[in-house]
Amino acid sequence: MILRITSRSAVVLAGLALCGCVERTLKITSDPPGARVLINDEDVGQTPVRFSFLWYGDYDIALRKAGYQTLRTHHRVKPPWYEIAPIDLIAETMIPGTIRDEHVSPTYRLEPAQTPEAESLVKRAVELRSEALFKSADPPHP
Repeated sequence: MILRITSRSAVVLAGLALCGCVERTLKITSDPPGARVLINDEDVGQTPVRFSFLWYGDYDIALRKAGYQTLRTHHRVKPPWYEIAPIDLIAETMIPGTIRDEHVSPTYRLEPAQTPEAESLVKRAVELRSEALFKSADPPHP
């Protein structure tokens, strides 16, 4: 009797060890390459970059590179058919091996940074200084 329970347990444990999983990745590229990529304010590397993600949905993306304007956008990662409930239960727990779900975003084009004219910079600086002086002249509120 004890031997049966042990052999059954071994079969169950072996079956659980063979259960599958899903490896989700997203690849982001930019033109020009080498831009720093932030996904939901988390640094994931420089383009071209491939990183793992946990859930499907919208991601906030920021790309930064010296000499270029920062690009802020979002990308929606749609689940494949086998990741829609209740099929996902089977795909993630009962199929042995690893399922690779790779997504590729469009190539993001970065625009060169525009150097503002000196006259507009001076004008903006004077405006900010006036605002700061005006605010500091206000009596403190209790």
